[in-house]
Amino acid sequence: MFIGEYHHTLDTKNRISFPVKFRKDFGRAVIVTRGLDRCLFVYTKTTWKREVEIIARHANGSSAGRAYARLMLTGAMEVEVDSAGRILIPDYLRTYASLRNKTVVAGVNDRVEIWEERSWNAYTKTIERDADTFAETLNTSSSA
Repeated sequence: MFIGEYHHTLDTKNRISFPVKFRKDFGRAVIVTRGLDRCLFVYTKTTWKREVEIIARHANGSSAGRAYARLMLTGAMEVEVDSAGRILIPDYLRTYASLRNKTVVAGVNDRVEIWEERSWNAYTKTIERDADTFAETLNTSSSA
């Protein structure tokens, strides 16, 4: 399970380093694709296979299903994890997520998200402000 928020820098060669806690689950390669909310989703190869099965169920149905499949599948690329725990972000994905120098790597259960830092900060302010409404809508609550 991937959890936590980590601040990293995109280097001049468009590489980003992952937190040590995440590296052991990645293996030698991961799948990077366009995510929702203008971030990138990073999956292990095993998790990606499950995601593709879910996406494929809807890919030939409604226009929304086809559009989502196109967004996720055409944007996907398998990339190697180097010995320093870095991956190369392809230019088209860097552009999609508006990645510059400062980034946030966020663990979201079965995937990792890569955000442009300012976008992440703005997004988290919104979700923190509306957290109670989200919990009520989803009929969930946190207990200590």
